Amino acid sequence: MMIGLLLLIVLLSWFLTGRMRRYALARSLLDIPNGRSSHSVPTPRGGGVALVLAFLLALPWLAYRGGLDDALMWAMLGSGSGVALLGLLDDHGHIAARWRLLGHFVAAAWALYWLGGMPPVAVMGGSLELGWLGHGLAALGLVWLLNLYNFMDGIDGIASVEALAVCLGGALLYALSGHAELLWVPLALACAVLGFCYWNFPPARIFMGDAGSGFLGMVLGVMLLQAAWISAELLWAWLILLGVFVVDATLTLLRRLLGGERVHEAHRSHAYQHAARRCGRHLPVTLGVALLNLCWLLPIALWVVLGGLDGLAGLLIAYTPLLVLAWKLRAGVAE
Repeated sequence: MMIGLLLLIVLLSWFLTGRMRRYALARSLLDIPNGRSSHSVPTPRGGGVALVLAFLLALPWLAYRGGLDDALMWAMLGSGSGVALLGLLDDHGHIAARWRLLGHFVAAAWALYWLGGMPPVAVMGGSLELGWLGHGLAALGLVWLLNLYNFMDGIDGIASVEALAVCLGGALLYALSGHAELLWVPLALACAVLGFCYWNFPPARIFMGDAGSGFLGMVLGVMLLQAAWISAELLWAWLILLGVFVVDATLTLLRRLLGGERVHEAHRSHAYQHAARRCGRHLPVTLGVALLNLCWLLPIALWVVLGGLDGLAGLLIAYTPLLVLAWKLRAGVAE
């Protein structure tokens, strides 16, 4: 039954993405190339709505079949749909940054309410209870993950491939750590992304748009917090799986802040954008992200979950080469 549901999610996402492409072309909802773009051809946008609908529609059935508890379902339904709706409105007509940010924090607060906030964090054999400070930091983390995912959705297929790698990796972590009952949610999201990826893989025929990228960032953040309540090892492992996007976006933001640039303005200075210009096309970079996840981050995350490596040590081992790579690719440095 669950396998049939996963297949249905793929097909629904694929079908709805095609319909969204026709809608975007009919309404002239196109990303027109400009000086800050990484593409050269006007391309329909807003296709992420399809994966949002395919995933959210599956959640009640997953809850009914025991694939997730009610609290997680409501956390994802509320925060995910709110962020997606805000992104969709912004895709159709600009919404001021302050209102978008307010909406993002409301969505984060909704998710934290249903998840019970931020649990104590295990660090180097000890337990760190942060109380309300921890809840505030968790809200900031969710909003940052949401926005960094939006920032990193700048070349064909990269956001889709990252979500696929993280979700499939997370499902494997649950299967091997004795929590197989939890793998259906990341698998469902992976299937929704897979159907969309058919249209978004280089060369992309439609872009995800803010509705899809913000939604993915928020839902992945909710999964990360859920993992934190299960075990500290799973929290560190999920953070490791998200390493490519976290490192590139965070280093880019910090260097732009230190350089006195307006960080809310569009730019082309992420490491992956520099890499795409060096390659002359998007496909090698998108495939490179997949390889980094499969060959580097996933083995370290598994090492942590299976008890062979401390979580913080694993995070440092995983992130250090990514930081070096992003630095060499001039993340945060203008062209």
